[in-house]
Amino acid sequence: MKRPQADEYGSFYKAYIDLTDDDVIKELTDQKTSFSDLLRSGIERAEHAYAKDKWTLKELLGHVIDTERIMAYRLLCISRNEANSLPGFDQDDYVKYAGHNLQNFNKLIEEFELVRASNLLLIDSLTEEQLGRTGMANNYPMSARALLFIMAGHLKHHMKIIKERYLPGGRATDQI
Repeated sequence: MKRPQADEYGSFYKAYIDLTDDDVIKELTDQKTSFSDLLRSGIERAEHAYAKDKWTLKELLGHVIDTERIMAYRLLCISRNEANSLPGFDQDDYVKYAGHNLQNFNKLIEEFELVRASNLLLIDSLTEEQLGRTGMANNYPMSARALLFIMAGHLKHHMKIIKERYLPGGRATDQI
């Protein structure tokens, strides 16, 4: 699958897209396990935030799950040729009102695995024509194909943050 062009997504997504491998389907598939394994390695730090006013690891995981769902909804809508602009979302409000810290960390990990598995089934069902369709999300042009790269890059971004700031040995794990 070819990488999305700059006119297929809002410029703020470029950083995520640039993080992805060319074989985005393989990357999305591999991430299901690698992300879960990374989280399980930090289970004792599930309620840890690396700095004041930063999310805990549970909240970060909840954010990833919410974003995965939103991007998959956008993928579904755009692949089905939705004519209406899809709404944006405020990630901080979503985390603030979700209550992720009250949830069991292992169940959150399982939820991520199930959401990603479901998304992979959706992705597998799409034709090249459907992946090439474009729509509007948060008032920006968006292609279905770009959403695959955004999903993979967004998770890769957060995996790096977890390794560097949440897990022992990272740069900022003991600030609070």
